[in-house]
Amino acid sequence: MTSFQKKIFAGSLAALTMVGAVGVSTAPASARDGGAIAAGVIGGLALGAIAGSAASNSGYGYGAPAYGYAPPPPQPVYGGGCYFTRQPVYDEYGEVIGRRRVRVCD
Repeated sequence: MTSFQKKIFAGSLAALTMVGAVGVSTAPASARDGGAIAAGVIGGLALGAIAGSAASNSGYGYGAPAYGYAPPPPQPVYGGGCYFTRQPVYDEYGEVIGRRRVRVCD
């Protein structure tokens, strides 16, 4: 689910919650309706917990998807004395940031 979809879901859920709250609050309250009020509070908490867990970004602790192992290095191309190989590319801190294909001639 993309962040845009999450925002739309959270906004619509908030709007439905507000509409439900306005619809419930129009009824007059009395001391004899304690059970109904408690049920409404419990239901509201349950809906809030469901909405919070749906909007959370947990994913059960798994990281980014891994698409398998890196391909094997290319084999030298014999014939002209030249072949292609992959060499690491370093940033200014000495960290490997990628690999590039280089032609090597003997």
